[in-house]
Amino acid sequence: MSLHLTRRSFLNSTAAVAGVGIAAPVLSLPAFAAPAAVTVGQAAPAFTGTNIDGAAVSLADFKGKLVILEWTNHGCPFVRKHYDSGNMQALQAEATKAGAVWLNIISSAPGEQGHVSPADAKARAASEKWAASTTILDPAGTIGRAYAAKTTPHMFIIGTDGTLLYDGAIDDKPTADKADIPGSKNYVRAALADIAAGKPVSVSSSRAYGCSVKYAKASA
Repeated sequence: MSLHLTRRSFLNSTAAVAGVGIAAPVLSLPAFAAPAAVTVGQAAPAFTGTNIDGAAVSLADFKGKLVILEWTNHGCPFVRKHYDSGNMQALQAEATKAGAVWLNIISSAPGEQGHVSPADAKARAASEKWAASTTILDPAGTIGRAYAAKTTPHMFIIGTDGTLLYDGAIDDKPTADKADIPGSKNYVRAALADIAAGKPVSVSSSRAYGCSVKYAKASA
């Protein structure tokens, strides 16, 4: 028997060994089209969402202001690290006191961890003393996908001219342990200090860590 294989017969035999049959698709299409990558140094994607008071909120509303976006999910242990310690609220308060706008964004879909009603979000914000400017509910994941938000938390800083200045983690300790906060470098605080001093952001991007954003799953 000849050992010579054509390219087609090789692919057929490989598929058969894998137990899938040659008719099985090699690739599956993603549930949603991949978002265009957001890039530090370029214009931040425009968006409009609805906040927990039922009001429309657009990035354009804050033209000329520094804007911080924080993706959050109250059920995520990495988020709990920063809220139960008061670390996130302190950072929110510092930023807003300095004149920045801080937008919490919840992209958890209905039925997924972190999804909340407006009333539930208001109650949690009050009980945990959130200091964000407002909270936007994004259950369809439209804003999250526009920014390719991957985790909770995932942080973005947008400059006064609409340019994305920072994209990434809140700090350099990718754990859910509150004890790690004092010894960490807070990338967001450092970026805001650079911006306030009129300097380029020294660390403008980092790998965001935390729980995956609980986007809506594709329908069958």
